[in-house]
Amino acid sequence: MRWPAVRSSLRVKLVLSYLGVALGAILLLVVVISLAVQNYFNTAQHDQLLTRADFLAQQVGKLYSQNGKSWTGLNRITDSSPDLFVVVDTNQQSHNARPPDFVNLSQNDIPALNSALFQALTKGKIVTGSLQGTPGDSSVFSGLYISLPIYDNGQTGGKIVGALLLAQPDKYPQGFAPGDVLATLDKVILITGVILGIVVIAFSVFLTRRLTRPLVSLTVAAEQMKGGDYSQRVETPHNKDEIGTLAQTFNDMAGKIETDVTELRHQDQLRRDMIANIAHDLVTPLTAIQGFSEAIADEVISAPEARYETAQLIGREVQRLRRLVSDMQNMTALETGRMQLDTAPLNMRALVDEVLEVIGPECEQAGIALRNEIAPATPLVLADSDRITQVLLNLLDNARRYTPAGGSIRVGASLEVDAKGAKWLDIAVQDSGSGIDAADLHSIFDRFFRIDRARSGSHGGSGLGLSIVKAIITGHGGSVRAESRPGEGTRISFTLPVAESFKFQDN
Repeated sequence: MRWPAVRSSLRVKLVLSYLGVALGAILLLVVVISLAVQNYFNTAQHDQLLTRADFLAQQVGKLYSQNGKSWTGLNRITDSSPDLFVVVDTNQQSHNARPPDFVNLSQNDIPALNSALFQALTKGKIVTGSLQGTPGDSSVFSGLYISLPIYDNGQTGGKIVGALLLAQPDKYPQGFAPGDVLATLDKVILITGVILGIVVIAFSVFLTRRLTRPLVSLTVAAEQMKGGDYSQRVETPHNKDEIGTLAQTFNDMAGKIETDVTELRHQDQLRRDMIANIAHDLVTPLTAIQGFSEAIADEVISAPEARYETAQLIGREVQRLRRLVSDMQNMTALETGRMQLDTAPLNMRALVDEVLEVIGPECEQAGIALRNEIAPATPLVLADSDRITQVLLNLLDNARRYTPAGGSIRVGASLEVDAKGAKWLDIAVQDSGSGIDAADLHSIFDRFFRIDRARSGSHGGSGLGLSIVKAIITGHGGSVRAESRPGEGTRISFTLPVAESFKFQDN
């Protein structure tokens, strides 16, 4: 069986699809958030440094003007912060309030600082940058710096009297470092992404198993059906999505296939039985015809009277064969729909009277009473009179065969209305015969079925009479049913549509 490989492949594909989309989204989200946080943090840090440097530059400019163009008194402006704070005059001489001996600068960063001060002093530019320090040496100063000009009396746009440089370290002496904040944020985002990834993996596996379980069941059931087991069904999911619809459709299809296969097997068995019954019913008359013909040809029967009786026997056997062949032709024509029904309004009471006149002599000879109990005012039906005559003759002949002397056969009718409001006339043939066993009752309309299997074709008919009855009534849109109990007689009834536009007038 290959379905487990298909199942695994489908599950892997679904899991990988979910993971690819989810983890890709998580990764993109982590990168975007990390970049956004870093950009926001760096921008905020730069703006804060710029604001502070501008404020200090204004204070230094005012102090310079108040002191009569002197750089003394800068200690009132600076504090004990670990920032790098440098003030130079137009001659590029430093005038710090306290020498920055606590600052250990990298020799590689000093040219950048001098250049920034020079541009601010000579060109009035605001220059920003970053001191790289020395990798691996935490004692060397590193961080953001900004250099801007100092105007006389702190008025922007006035005379430049000096330049100021302010640098903020990456790590403060107390141990706080802005970079550590970013690293912590990145770590938190990464851990959150990993947790989300694990949740996505678990959810995708769960969802994939839930989605593929019905498909696995469908595959197993299909494999079983391929092997001939048409009773397979799958459990329908509670949710009514496409997979649930597929499972329900599969069950409906399996039920239809099982019904069709059962019917085909039943029809095949009926065909086999029919062939066997035809062969059985043909053998007896053909054997008799052959025997009688050889006796006449060999002059075994030489007396004229005996030869005449033998010829009559041969004629009767030929009639039996013709009757059997005719019944089979009628049955085939009715079942295949090749026989057209000439329907017209039909008076059932009058038709039953005509049929009783035909079969009456035989019933009278057998001591069986016949009664037509159909009311004169019974509505007309829409039917083919010739075919309904055939139906009545078959039913009455069957009733005669199984009704003992002194019994009776009654034909009645009643009006019925179905659930759609259509009117039907139910015609019933009731006898007082031996009845039918419950085990045989459901089979009496099958072809070649005989209640007494010991009867030969010469006494029990062809076995097609009731099958022809059912086919004719079904062709009219009606139905046939039988009711019987052993020793209490049999009632066979059939329905025909009422012709609403016609009413029987009793003259």
